Amino acid sequence: MPAEQPTPAPRVLVVDDHRKIRDPLATYLRRHGFEVRTAADAAGLWQLLKQQAFDVAVLDVMLPDGDGFELCQQLHRRCNLPVILLTARDTTADRIRGLDLGADDYLTKPFEPRELVARLNSVLRRHQATQARLHAAPAAAPAVRRYRFAGWHFCASSASLSREGAESVQLSTAEGKLLQVFLAHPHRSLTRQRLVDLTAAHDSDISERAIDRQVSRLRRKLSHDGQTFELLRTLWGSGYLLAADVELE
Repeated sequence: MPAEQPTPAPRVLVVDDHRKIRDPLATYLRRHGFEVRTAADAAGLWQLLKQQAFDVAVLDVMLPDGDGFELCQQLHRRCNLPVILLTARDTTADRIRGLDLGADDYLTKPFEPRELVARLNSVLRRHQATQARLHAAPAAAPAVRRYRFAGWHFCASSASLSREGAESVQLSTAEGKLLQVFLAHPHRSLTRQRLVDLTAAHDSDISERAIDRQVSRLRRKLSHDGQTFELLRTLWGSGYLLAADVELE
């Protein structure tokens, strides 16, 4: 009878710009059975996520190159990574904001490392139970999303645009994702960074400049009979906006 394989240690990513907190905390967590990698800033966080997957992140709210609340939201949206926020600010507003943005738990500095271990184990149990329920549920047939806007029809599954009396227009995968984001947020300003977050995988290197290029290509494909009306409007200093009413077909 083959021997049972040992359960792999939970992989924890600790992100804190204070080395005197980050390094002792990593050592303590390793002694309690966790596999730990550390980063001092947001750039290091994204670099490590390109190299390997993690089970949970311990994230300081105040980083030199990024706001921990925004990073938490990005981690939740882009790679479904559970996050425990660390902060020196113990206010109800901060706790609510963090939880609303996807944080799974919240610890105020200074804290007992034993409490962090308990919270890590609790977050991991909840996340594993959620994932188990998702995998146990029968797979649903993918929904075919079709949109109608400004005389155009867009099929998300095939990334194709069509309108009466004209040949259909085929979008690239990136253009199709971008257009679907705009169609989900009509008449709303979307910053370039927000568009990156909503269209890119966590291991991609899509830049805000790349978003500008994709918007430019989308504009050309959405032009019709020399019309000058701009469906994708540039809002200087804030981003882009889809100026059209949208209906699901």
